[in-house]
Order: sequence, then structure tokens, then C-alpha cells
Amino acid sequence: MYMRVEDNLVVNTNDIIGIFDMDNTTVSRLGRTFLPKAEKNGLIINSTADLPKSFVVTSRDGKTDVLISSVSSKILAKRGLR
Repeated sequence: MYMRVEDNLVVNTNDIIGIFDMDNTTVSRLGRTFLPKAEKNGLIINSTADLPKSFVVTSRDGKTDVLISSVSSKILAKRGLR
């Protein structure tokens, strides 16, 4: 099954490792270090010009991506469960 992360971005739900809330994740020490490291390593795909609310970590064929989304993590999780 596929899930729409943003208007211009769709992912296979089998490739999703996790869906994370931006506000809650960036509060923790681990969360604050994860996104800058992902950006430094070229893993970030920013699919929105709006305020980011969540990010989705995916892995396909050994390649990890971090997809930034303006859609809340709760809505994304519901989309993935359909």
C-alpha cells in the first residue's frame, strides 16, 4: 500500500521505519542530533514549503531517507493504517 506524505510525495508503507512528530522529537537530545546528522549526510527530502510538523524515516534497497512533511504525524499514521 502507498501513503501520501505531501501533495507531491508518495511512499510505499512497507518502506516506512517510523513517523515522528517534529515538536516532540526535537525536544529530546537524540532527536536534536538526528535531524542535523541526517541533513549533513544528505538524507533529508524537504517536500514542503510550509512549517514542518513531522518527518517520516524510510528505507528502500539499503538507502535511508528522511521526508519532512507539513502533515501531522497522527494524520500520517492514520493514512498508513488504511
